[in-house]
Amino acid sequence: MEYIEAKNKFIQAWGTLGTSWGINKTMAQIHALLLLSTESITTEDIMQELQISRGNANMNIRALIDWGIIEKEHKLGERKEFFKADKDIWELARQVSKERRRREIEPILRVLDQVQDVSGTNEEEIKEFKQVTGDLMGFSLKIDGMLDKFTKSDSNWFYKMLLKL
Repeated sequence: MEYIEAKNKFIQAWGTLGTSWGINKTMAQIHALLLLSTESITTEDIMQELQISRGNANMNIRALIDWGIIEKEHKLGERKEFFKADKDIWELARQVSKERRRREIEPILRVLDQVQDVSGTNEEEIKEFKQVTGDLMGFSLKIDGMLDKFTKSDSNWFYKMLLKL
């Protein structure tokens, strides 16, 4: 397979995978392009390579920066902004886990904590409500703890944990 074909196939696949992470396809495709780039690239390079509009490129670049998985780079004598992705896949996995924890797990933990002190006239409904939300709280706390350990760990810790399993 020629490089261009392989590159395009990877970018498309990464875009599809990105939707499983909770990010949109174009955002993941931009990330894939930056992962494969040997040097930092401009918004114009991204637009041309992926055939997307400036607005789409800018919006998704900002989102990737917010996720902490790409960064802006300034080059001496250049007015354009350049972007690059960290090539360390372990660090990428940790950063995505950290963001998903912040965006998904922490909000549901806050809600589950708020609804624990529930009252009402139907004791059966209240009991069921407390049982379900309590079970969800326990599960969410375990997931939160695992994600916390994962984001603070290095690859050796993770592999040791996998071997124990």
